[in-house]
Amino acid sequence: VQLQASGGGLVQAGGSLRLSCAPSGRSFSRYLAWFRQAPGKEREFVAAIRWSGGNTYYADSVKGRFTISRDNAKNTVYLQMNSLAPEDTAVYYCAAGYATILSMIRTPRAYDYWGQGTQVTVSS
Repeated sequence: VQLQASGGGLVQAGGSLRLSCAPSGRSFSRYLAWFRQAPGKEREFVAAIRWSGGNTYYADSVKGRFTISRDNAKNTVYLQMNSLAPEDTAVYYCAAGYATILSMIRTPRAYDYWGQGTQVTVSS
């Protein structure tokens, strides 16, 4: 399975970016998620979506600003990021979990495959 993440870049505080993740090589995973990792920090959960049903889950730090969605026809998951702040600066990774259970969706080790990461930099 390969996960192709794209859409990162440099944006000013208050701006927006949309990340995309397109998994290939295997049928739909149970969950697709976005994590991020800032320099010197652990990888942290951002958002997840259950492919079947579309239920979404967010970290408290991004709730109300970020939206995760999916396009079944394109087999692509998006992360719309609005009202970006400097503390959102990180490498963002998408991840696919085929046997992930709900209680574990915020845990990196619950995911089977990871994308290469895309840098998001928010300037103040």
